[in-house]
Amino acid sequence: MSCSQLCFNVRVLLLVFILSISSVVAWASPFSHKAGNAAETVPLQANWRFRQVGKESWTPATVPGCVHTDLLAAGQIPDPLYRDNELRLQWIGKADWEYETSFTLPPATLQRAHLDLVLQGLDTYAEVLLNGVSILQANNMFREWRLAAKQHLRTGENRLLIRFRSPLREVADLPRKQGYELYSGNDEQSMRVVGDQGPPLSPYTRKAPYQYGWDWGPRFVTAGVWQPVYIEAWDEARLTNLHVVQQVVTPQAAQLAVEVEYDAARSQAATLLLETRGPDGQLVGTALEQALTLTPGRHTTTAEVRLNTPQLWYPAGYGAQPLYTVTARLVQQGQPLNATTRRIGLRTLQVRREPDQYGKSFEFVVNGIPVFAKGANWIPADIFPTRVTAPRYRQLLQAAKDCHMNMIRVWGGGIYEQDAFYDTCDELGLLVWQDFMFACTFYPGDDAFMTNVREEATHQVRRLRDHPSLALWVGNNENEIAWQDWGISGKLGAHKNEVWSNYLQLFRDLLPAVVRKQDPSRLYWSSSPSADFEDKAGSQRNGDMHYWEVWAGTAPLSDYEKQVPRFMSEYGFQSFPELKSVQQFALPADYDIASPVMKEHQRSAAGNPRLLEYLRRDYKEPKDFASFLYVSQVLQAQAIKIAAEHLRRNRPRVMGSLYWQLNDCWGVASWSSIDYYGRWKALQYYAKRFYEPVLVSPHEEGDLVRVYVVSDRTVAVPATLTVRLLDVTGRTLFRQATTLQVQPLSSQVYFEIPRKKLLKGHNQKQVVLSCAVETDGKTLSTNTYYFASPKEAVLPPSQVTTQWRPQPDGTYQVTMHSKALARQVYLSLEDGSDGFFTDNYFDLLPGETKVVSFRSTAPTSVAALQQALVVRTLADAF
Repeated sequence: MSCSQLCFNVRVLLLVFILSISSVVAWASPFSHKAGNAAETVPLQANWRFRQVGKESWTPATVPGCVHTDLLAAGQIPDPLYRDNELRLQWIGKADWEYETSFTLPPATLQRAHLDLVLQGLDTYAEVLLNGVSILQANNMFREWRLAAKQHLRTGENRLLIRFRSPLREVADLPRKQGYELYSGNDEQSMRVVGDQGPPLSPYTRKAPYQYGWDWGPRFVTAGVWQPVYIEAWDEARLTNLHVVQQVVTPQAAQLAVEVEYDAARSQAATLLLETRGPDGQLVGTALEQALTLTPGRHTTTAEVRLNTPQLWYPAGYGAQPLYTVTARLVQQGQPLNATTRRIGLRTLQVRREPDQYGKSFEFVVNGIPVFAKGANWIPADIFPTRVTAPRYRQLLQAAKDCHMNMIRVWGGGIYEQDAFYDTCDELGLLVWQDFMFACTFYPGDDAFMTNVREEATHQVRRLRDHPSLALWVGNNENEIAWQDWGISGKLGAHKNEVWSNYLQLFRDLLPAVVRKQDPSRLYWSSSPSADFEDKAGSQRNGDMHYWEVWAGTAPLSDYEKQVPRFMSEYGFQSFPELKSVQQFALPADYDIASPVMKEHQRSAAGNPRLLEYLRRDYKEPKDFASFLYVSQVLQAQAIKIAAEHLRRNRPRVMGSLYWQLNDCWGVASWSSIDYYGRWKALQYYAKRFYEPVLVSPHEEGDLVRVYVVSDRTVAVPATLTVRLLDVTGRTLFRQATTLQVQPLSSQVYFEIPRKKLLKGHNQKQVVLSCAVETDGKTLSTNTYYFASPKEAVLPPSQVTTQWRPQPDGTYQVTMHSKALARQVYLSLEDGSDGFFTDNYFDLLPGETKVVSFRSTAPTSVAALQQALVVRTLADAF
C-alpha cells in the first residue's frame, strides 16, 4: 500500500469515527442541537389530545393512532370488535374530529434555516393548522406530507391542530357532481355505514378499503394521525433519498450504482462519504469519498461501488438472507450535514415469461433458480393498523416461514404495510408480491385524482424499492377481471368507454410510468389476475389466476384439480376460528352460527349457508357448536390441501400457489389460516405439510393410484419412498418400499398401481393409504390418502393416549399413541391455559407413536397440562 493510500484510508476511517460519535450524541435527545450544521429530527409524539368537532372537552390521544383506539383507551366506547358493538359505533365515522398538540422548540433549533413539518400519514381528509394558520389540506391516507414551516413557528409554545373531516360526508356528493355513479364490483366493500343508502363512495377516496367493509371486515370508518409526525431542521443541505441499483450481481462480484438525492439551499462545496458494511457489521471494501458541488434545489448524484465475492440473498428454503448496509453521509468542511442508510440484499430477480407448450410461463427466478412460489395472501393484521407492532409482524411472518412459505402477497384492498413488515420479510426470505392499493372498484379519471395517485405511488415505490424481498408491483386486485366477467361494463351505460379509458390511464399508463422511473428493475403487472393485456384476465395459459368457483360458486372441491394456471395467486375456503378465540369476542349465549352476534362476525351473507352446504357434502352433522368450529377448520384445510398439492404436482407448468389468506384483522369467520388472536387454524398446520420442500402426494388418476414426489431442492435427494395400505385397526394390507433419487426442482411420479390391485377387494371405507419419503433416517414428508369421504368412512372411537415430559428449554414433549386410526387429532387446553403445539390436526396411524412439542404462554406443570389437555378426533365430532 502506498503512503498516499494509507493516509487516505486513515483520514476516511477517522472521519467515519467522528461522524458515528456525533450521530450517537445527536440522537441522545430529540431536542439536542446537532454538531455543526447537521440536520436534526424533532418527533412530535407527546401532549396530543383529541375531541369531536363542536365539543368542548379534550381527551388525551396517542399518535400514531386513530379515533377509535383513542376513544377506546379513554373508556368512551366499548371494544368495537366485541359482540355486535360496532353497530352502535357508526356515529364515529360520520363525525368530524380534531387532534392537537403543543410543543416548544429550543432557540437553536428555531434558528435553523429550514424547519420542515413532516406528517407521514393522515387518515384521510384533514386540514392542518400551525399556530392558527392553515398550511395543508390533505386527502390521501397513503401519502407523506412535507411542509416548510419555519415562518409559522415561534419562540415558546407552538400549537399544531389537525382537523379531520368525515370521509362519508366529504365524498358523498362526488357521484352527483360527476354525473354518474362509479360502480363498485363488490358492493359489500363500498364505503357505507350500516343503515345508510346511496351510491358506493369507495372509488372516490384514497383510504384503505378494508376499514369499511368487504365480506370479512367490520364496518368502521375511522380517522386520525396514523403515522409519525416530526419536524426536520436543517441548514445547508439534507439527504432526501438513498437508492442502491444492483447493476450486476454474480457470485464473483456485485456492481452497484448508489443514487444519492439531496436538497441544497445554495451553491457550495461538500463531500459525499459512502460506506458499505456486510452482514457481520464490518466495513466491506473501502469507504468512498466523493467531492460534490451542491446547487440549489433537489438533485441526484451517483457513485459506483463494487463488492467482491458478495454473499447472495435467497428466498426462504433456497439459501441464507445476508443483508448489507449502505450509508451515505453528506459532509461540509469536516462537519456532518446529514446521513441516511439503506439495508439491501444482493440478488438477481426476474419474472420469467417465455412461450412454451402450455402458453406463456410465469415464474420468479432468483439468482438463476426458478422458484415455485409457496405462500399466502396478506391483509392488514388489525382493523386499526397502528395496533400492529413489529413483534406482531414477526409472529405472523415467522409462522409463514415456519410453514415453508417463500412469498406473501400484499393484497390491494388494505394498506401499504409499515417498514417493519418489509424489514421482516427481508430477514426471513419472504418474497413480497406488492399490490398498489386499488381493489374491485373503478376510479375517477380527473386530473386531481390522477395527480394524487401519482404522488402516492411515487412515495410508496421510493420507500420500498430497496427491499430485496420486494418481487413485483401489481396495479390492482381484480379490477380487470371485474370488467370482463362481473357485468360491470353493462351497468355504466353511456359512460362505459369513459370508465374503461380511466382504467387504462391509471393502470396501463400512470402506475407503470412511476415504476419505470423509480424502480425499473422490477416488473409491473397491471392487475391480479391478469395477462397484462396479452390475454383474458385469469387465463390458464398466460399470467396469474384467481379461482373462486370452489367456495363462491359452490363447485365441488375436486374442481380445484381442473385448474392448471401458470400461477395461482388467489384461492380460498372459509372456516370459523376455534372456540378459545370465539370466547374472546362472544358470550356462551352467542354460541350458535345463527345468533345475531355470530352473524355479525360472518360478513358474507352467503357464508354460513355455503359453509354448511360444503360441510354436509363430506361430513356428518357436528354434534355441538365446538365440534362445528373444529369440523369447519378441518374442511377448510382439506380443501386447500387438495388445491395446493395439485398445483405443486403440476410444476413447472404451474409455478405459484398463494392461498387466501394467511392472517385476519378481527375475530371473524374468514379464509385465514391464522386467526386474529394469533392461533393457528388447521389450515396453517396443513400448510406446514403441503408446503414442505420435499412433498409426497398420492393421487387417484383414472384407474391408477399415483404417488408423486415434488422437490424444491436444487440438488438430487437420495431417498426411500414407502407406500402402505392399512386398515383402521393397523393391519398392513399392502407395503412397498422404493429406493429413488428425487430430482431437483421437479414433480415426478415415483410409484403407481391400479386402484383395484391396491385395494384387493378391501372395504375402501375402512382403509388408509400412508406414504412417506425418508433419507438417512430422517422423514422428509408423510401423507395420508382416503378412498371414501369422511361422511362414509368408518371412524373408530378415539383411543389416543398422551404422555407429557418437560424439556430443558422450557417446552414440553407430548407423546401420543393410538391402537386404532385417529383422524384429525386436535390438541387443545381448555381450562384457560394457552400455548402452541408444533403440530396439530394430524392423522395418527394405528399402533404408531407421534411426538409434538408444546410451548406454554405461562408457567405451568406436567400435572396441570395433562389435566387441561383435551384430545379431539374426527370421530368425536359427530
